[in-house]
Amino acid sequence: MYKIQILNNIQSKELKRLDKTRYEVSADTVDPTAIIVRSAKMHDMVFGPELLCIGRAGAGVNNIPIDRCADEGIIVFNTPGANAEAVKELAICAMLLSTRDILGGIDWVKSIAPEGEDIPASVEKHKSRFVGPEIMGKTLGIIGLGAIGAKIGKAAAALGMTVYGYDPYLSVDAAWRLAPKINKANDLADIYREADFITLHVPYHKTTHNMINKQSIARMKPGVRIINLARAELVCDDDMLEALASGHVAHYVTDFPNSKTADAPGVIAIPHLGASTPESEDNCVSMVCAEIVDYIENGNIMNSVNMAPVYLMRTSDPRVCVIHDNVPDMIAQITSAISSYGVNIENMINASTKGKIPSYTMLDINELPGGLGDTIRKISGVIRVRVLT
Repeated sequence: MYKIQILNNIQSKELKRLDKTRYEVSADTVDPTAIIVRSAKMHDMVFGPELLCIGRAGAGVNNIPIDRCADEGIIVFNTPGANAEAVKELAICAMLLSTRDILGGIDWVKSIAPEGEDIPASVEKHKSRFVGPEIMGKTLGIIGLGAIGAKIGKAAAALGMTVYGYDPYLSVDAAWRLAPKINKANDLADIYREADFITLHVPYHKTTHNMINKQSIARMKPGVRIINLARAELVCDDDMLEALASGHVAHYVTDFPNSKTADAPGVIAIPHLGASTPESEDNCVSMVCAEIVDYIENGNIMNSVNMAPVYLMRTSDPRVCVIHDNVPDMIAQITSAISSYGVNIENMINASTKGKIPSYTMLDINELPGGLGDTIRKISGVIRVRVLT
């Protein structure tokens, strides 16, 4: 029986799809085989030797010690694109909220409720206070063209906007998803120069920290509207508030309120609703469950943030899965260890990346001799060995 520990209050119906004869799912599980998490902080957690993987029901993994997990042979999955539709819809909403003062108008109508029969006349007299431009015919700059950015670009083009997209790491799969009306920006300068609206959809790391700052804002159009539904740390709040005060930025929509932005003039602060739809939550849980099951039962890795993707069609043969350092002669040592038992390797695959990320090798063998796993574990540089039958 595999034990799945649930962190956070995850109530998705998708959890019920896990085979109850093979998976025990609980928030109180001890020594879990896998953990499913949303936003719970895991950096101070101690992981037992039974833990094989962690599934993040969402895209960001800042709450997970991914490097330490790699060192311990624990695969960390996320669910890119599972919440893309929800974030796309909120981004379109954010653009509309940043043009006409819809929120201010709604609050004002509530304030005149005591006027009773005079309300219609007051509305006609004061509605001009809340006017704003249409988005049709304006230019949207999308920074980050993954699953979310691609959907936003397609929707914005359908609404009559001119769309520019910038993503230096655009994958082939992502390129196929792009609508033909999305113009490729060669660098961020193209986005800053052309865009009336800029929406951010990039991950947070040291190279994107405060990427929207005084210097980058100065290169943007006066009156630009900026939308951040990705990560709070992408925008320097102090520089943004200064730009709002000067009028260089017309509005800033953020999904990450804090003490500086919650009630600041020109800021529309949304309470982190980007992925907060029942459909999005179910999609994330469904995807992460599929990733965990495929890894536990077949050894396959998809959508991992600390290991290269690898897939090998499962046969009836025993399968040996080895996480190991990416160093010379490692594959030869593993295959020699197997051959020393007189066992034939029927199929194998290795996935490696540059840098400190461990490599991963799967081997299907024609029979499973006793002690093989222990022999491979003794090889210097081997981090984890699993034998699947």
